[in-house]
Amino acid sequence: MLPVVFGENLFDDMFDDDFDLMPSFGRHNPLYGKHAHNLMKTDVRETDQAYELDIDLPGFKKEDVQAKLENGYLTVSASKGLNRDEKDKKGRYIRRERYAGQCSRSFYVGDDVEPEQVSAKFEDGILKLTVPKKAEKKLPEQSSIQID
Repeated sequence: MLPVVFGENLFDDMFDDDFDLMPSFGRHNPLYGKHAHNLMKTDVRETDQAYELDIDLPGFKKEDVQAKLENGYLTVSASKGLNRDEKDKKGRYIRRERYAGQCSRSFYVGDDVEPEQVSAKFEDGILKLTVPKKAEKKLPEQSSIQID
């Protein structure tokens, strides 16, 4: 029986493929391990005036998160560092799963959205963005065509 912490085997690293000889199924992401697929999960809600995005960024602080709008793409990125020089006076580490790294995700929002129109709020590890909808172009109500 092998010890398990938070659903992961303490000895998983022993069987890692350092030479990339095996397919990448189930591989570890250096930032969040096996659970990297859970990173930046996003809910997108549509209202009459806007799209609202709720992006999960657990473990990040407000100053670690950036959002920018360029060429119609809203890009959210987050990065964090880890002080590796820190030593534990009570013993040595057997396994360290926290790493420094970054992640990002982009959404196409259209070319007519300006950065000042997008609102953002970061609270409890969730980034809430509101992107206004562009006004739909209405066709003239007249359907008949005048023939001269």
